[in-house]
Amino acid sequence: MTRKIKVSIRNLYKIFGGAPEQALAQVRAGMDKTQLLKKAGHVLGLNDINIDMREGEITVIMGLSGSGKSTLIRHLNRLIEPTAEEVLIDGRNIVAFDGAELRELRRKTLSMVFQKFGLLPHRTVLDNVGLPLKTQGKPRSIWEAEAMPWLKRVGLDGYAAHYPHQLSGGMQQRVGIARALASNTSIMLLDEAFSALDPLIRTDMQNLLIELQNELHKTIVFITHDLDEALKLADHLVILKDGVIMQQGEPQEILLSPSDPYIENFVSDVNLARVIKAGSVMAHEVLPDLTGEVIPHDATLEQVIASSQGDLEKRFLVADQGQIVGHLDMPTVIRSLVSRHKSLKA
Repeated sequence: MTRKIKVSIRNLYKIFGGAPEQALAQVRAGMDKTQLLKKAGHVLGLNDINIDMREGEITVIMGLSGSGKSTLIRHLNRLIEPTAEEVLIDGRNIVAFDGAELRELRRKTLSMVFQKFGLLPHRTVLDNVGLPLKTQGKPRSIWEAEAMPWLKRVGLDGYAAHYPHQLSGGMQQRVGIARALASNTSIMLLDEAFSALDPLIRTDMQNLLIELQNELHKTIVFITHDLDEALKLADHLVILKDGVIMQQGEPQEILLSPSDPYIENFVSDVNLARVIKAGSVMAHEVLPDLTGEVIPHDATLEQVIASSQGDLEKRFLVADQGQIVGHLDMPTVIRSLVSRHKSLKA
């Protein structure tokens, strides 16, 4: 079943400079980011962005430094004003919101987790987690009772009375996530939330986010410059370059069918066996006489190869929620990996 669209970005432009409307006409006429800076002295942040973000999914926006990913996420809570067009949340164009509507949106619909944690240093961990509830006007007895379970949920039970400086970076980011969850918003924005963490802690935080998402089904917008992180987290992946969407879609589709040389180069170092899933390359025919070991549709090809134990003639039945939905043989697994690498080197 297709999930409904929660956030829809339509023909969004952002131009930084003294005369953005005049520069917008030049961009719409075909001027790119480099030309606009050279000829008009304006910076093109976003160029005709169109994205649908579905309810209960993780949309990952990624790109290199200067690609426009952080600019984009800040349009969702109007920390940055667009130069043109619209951002729809639950069908309402938030670009047209007045101050009161915008405050209500930020309090009750959107929560944000920052790269630099964004904790108040003079407040306890519990105070930080309960801050969104306090700003909603709830008395301390109520917001404490609502905030405490989220501290426990992110593994910080027993740290309520500590201060941020007494915690490690990973623990501080867990506080940030608990704060976002305590606000009980339907949309969570995470801007490079794990990029300041050590690799092992970063992996733990990614796993925690996946675990929480499997339980809570939030609509999450996640910004990163790390492709491995994007592929691990994304239901829908958007790759930006110079403020333009180069390709978007399900991560498996992008890996298997990159749209241009830039995307091919971008994904060329990915260990495909660890990322591509059986359901992406299986044959969809379900024939009654087929037999074989049953594997889940979301098993990676690395797991499939391990299960084959070196038998290149082995065939697997692929299941989704207990139903056989296709089959996969080892020659198909090998071809899906080898042919992909050959195309990148051609």
